[in-house]
Amino acid sequence: MVNLGFLGAYSTDLRWAFSTRTALLLFVVPALIALGRPVTLARRALTGRGLQTLDRVMASRPVRVLGNAVIAPLVAVAVFSIFLTPLSGILRLSPVGQGAITVLIPTIGLLLVLPLIEYSAHRSSFFVTVEFLLAFVELVIDAIPGIVIRLSGSVLDKVPEIAGVHPFWFPSAMRDQQLSGDLLWFIAELADIPVLIILFVRWSRVDRKEARSFDDLSDEEMDALTQEHLRSRRQ
Repeated sequence: MVNLGFLGAYSTDLRWAFSTRTALLLFVVPALIALGRPVTLARRALTGRGLQTLDRVMASRPVRVLGNAVIAPLVAVAVFSIFLTPLSGILRLSPVGQGAITVLIPTIGLLLVLPLIEYSAHRSSFFVTVEFLLAFVELVIDAIPGIVIRLSGSVLDKVPEIAGVHPFWFPSAMRDQQLSGDLLWFIAELADIPVLIILFVRWSRVDRKEARSFDDLSDEEMDALTQEHLRSRRQ
């Protein structure tokens, strides 16, 4: 549907089809791939050097940074901000640009969602709580490009409208841009809901893990831990 359906067929001609296709490639396609737990499957299938390479990649700093739930909406803002510039028109009308969008955008989406799903328990409860609070702020931030596109009084990609070439049902350039802004705004807000759900699941897993770790401590170990905490507070 995204590349071979309506959106793919009219992505070159319609701004809203191009922006919607890009948003779906960034959010929906990687999310559906991630549901299959590809990293977990790869861990079970690989051995030796292949498994070590996978571990190094997933433990690398870029992957860990992108696995932060706060980063995903910021990346979405950066990607959607392209539609505020003439670069969007160049990418939309260029076969090379369309091909680059098809490959690069889902790859970026996978780098955002895979660490978030595969390593949902590798955080402290405090860190996850901060992520959860900041994610609500991102609900507003990642809607900004769509709002700006919707309210803009000029065609932002600077591509002139060619009369008599497209079917009669095609919108004007300005209306096309407004539809693009509406759909980007809607998709950006909708895409934050799974992030919040993942954060809630991550928080519950981390909380259970920390609770079990405290339950396993003996009375002497718990007392020593309490005394150490009190000493650090006084210092």
